[in-house]
Amino acid sequence: MLRAVLKLSTIVCLLTVSGLGVWQYRKHTAEQRQIAQLQQEKEQLQAKTEQLQGVVTRLTAEKRVAEILVTERIIDAAGLPISNLLFVEYAKDGSTLPPRQFTVRGEHVHVDGLVIEFANDFVQKDDPLRGHSILLFDKIYGSAQQPMNAQPIDSPGNIPELYRSATPEVSQFEQELWSNFWRLAGDENFRNERGVKVANGKSIYGPFKTDRLYTITLDATGKMSVVDEPLKGAVGEAMKQKVRDTLDR
Repeated sequence: MLRAVLKLSTIVCLLTVSGLGVWQYRKHTAEQRQIAQLQQEKEQLQAKTEQLQGVVTRLTAEKRVAEILVTERIIDAAGLPISNLLFVEYAKDGSTLPPRQFTVRGEHVHVDGLVIEFANDFVQKDDPLRGHSILLFDKIYGSAQQPMNAQPIDSPGNIPELYRSATPEVSQFEQELWSNFWRLAGDENFRNERGVKVANGKSIYGPFKTDRLYTITLDATGKMSVVDEPLKGAVGEAMKQKVRDTLDR
């Protein structure tokens, strides 16, 4: 009888220990799975955060497009201001493109452009072809001039020098867009096929004065803006001399 009791007690102890072991194992395994799941969720959240930060950076980053400097300003016999403007754009590598000079009449200077904005998905993913809005400068004129008499800036239908690429795929894609700009503006199906959200004309204007440098920018969402800063002292004189040297070449 005693042996039977001892045997039964031993079996119960073994079962208890075994059960505790299984319970501990399952608990440990569950904890490991939970830790792994939390780690995975953390990594996913971190990836989404980084992606969101990248999107915000691309959407808020301004891209310098051109700088304008008033090299000379006179008043004609009719009392109208006449301004000589130096227009400088920058290539993708940051180098300056050949400067151009324009003369406008009137107190305000108008700069018109054609802007292509791509669908948000392409901007968010920083697509190599459609990750940023693009701009073709159309024309420039003064407030005392008619738009029909404005001076052209970029060649209509061609890729602006700023966007020209050595990659044939990029050049072909952008050439097609500019060649069919007004079709993009009016044909929704054509826009969708090219991943274009909006194609329209935009303009900036205002009083452009001497001794100030005007910088035109275009952000990823297609917002076109201009800011100015003073040219003071030796810096202003040095830039004016550089302008004169450039125009004399």
